Amino acid sequence: MIIHSYVDSPLGPLLLTGDGEGLTGLYTDQHGRPPTELGHRADEEFTEARTQLDEYFAGERDDFDLPLHAPGTAFQRAVWQALRQIRYGSTMSYRQVAEQIGNPKAVRAVGSANSRNPISIIVPCHRVVGSDGKLVGYAGGFSAKRWLLDHEQATAGLSSIR
Repeated sequence: MIIHSYVDSPLGPLLLTGDGEGLTGLYTDQHGRPPTELGHRADEEFTEARTQLDEYFAGERDDFDLPLHAPGTAFQRAVWQALRQIRYGSTMSYRQVAEQIGNPKAVRAVGSANSRNPISIIVPCHRVVGSDGKLVGYAGGFSAKRWLLDHEQATAGLSSIR
């Protein structure tokens, strides 16, 4: 059964979903694929996630330590694990992610898996850019992607990507 909660953020309210064992989703209001059915609200189950997100948005946390249970194929999970290796404040191209998972020809499949990441921010799909370094789509909306990258680069003391 899916449980859920909400957390306020600079991007607006975030929907958190879980299965009682770990986080299964984190969605902005603009997210292209939020869950269609939510179980009961269980704010107490998301206390640690809420704390870590607050710390992230305050610039006090650059990594998350939460149990994640994102449903997906083995390939998607490999891509999402690779995304978690992208350093805070940095970016990688879809091609670099494909190379990192040992499948350099899977650039489009990496893009597809990236777009289906259900745990945005914590699994930082916003850190993936085009091969020319330019920002490309984000299920949470382009302005949210821009905000997240600017936030991370500012708190990490890096220059912004345009």
